[in-house]
Amino acid sequence: MKNTLHYISITSLIALIVLCLAWEGWLAPLRPGGTLLVAKAVPLLLPLFGILRGKVYTYQWASMLILLYFTEGVVRAWSDHGLSATLGMIEAGLSITFFLSAIFYARMFKVAKKPAR
Repeated sequence: MKNTLHYISITSLIALIVLCLAWEGWLAPLRPGGTLLVAKAVPLLLPLFGILRGKVYTYQWASMLILLYFTEGVVRAWSDHGLSATLGMIEAGLSITFFLSAIFYARMFKVAKKPAR
């Protein structure tokens, strides 16, 4: 179970990075030719190596960071039209997937650390 959650977290985080780059780079940028919103993928790179190594502390703070991407995805899915709205729904889905897998991964370590009564 631990390995499954770890791989789901890695996959969803990398997929979210790729989605952010593709979305603002060429799929559906706000302006033709791309925008500086491509830089929204940079904060997702900060927890990447900690997630790859399975560091629980990184899972904890990255689960809070990812909520910003969930919020953006929901707002863009609601307010945009066409491909951009679809990409917003995908971003929200990937964010929730990462959030849930990260929370349950970190929880497994917290439960394992508790002393037996």
